[in-house]
Amino acid sequence: MKKLTVVVNSKSGLHARPAGMFVKTANKFKSNIIVKKEDKAINGKSIICVLGIAASNGEELEIIADGHDEIEAIDEIKVLFNEKLIHE
Repeated sequence: MKKLTVVVNSKSGLHARPAGMFVKTANKFKSNIIVKKEDKAINGKSIICVLGIAASNGEELEIIADGHDEIEAIDEIKVLFNEKLIHE
């Protein structure tokens, strides 16, 4: 199991487009991807679940990948949040 803490860095939060990019990335991997926000834990491969946590700008999320390709999953999700989802 690998964990990553990220901060939502988009003034509109994790709305449809960045959430879709996240889910598309998560679904590339066989590992289970869980997103935690405060006391909620959701399936990171479901667009409905990711949109449902309503992550706002500046909020911290914990991403957990568990499976045989967990390292690759966390690495790619890290790049997504650090480079591609900024200001989406």
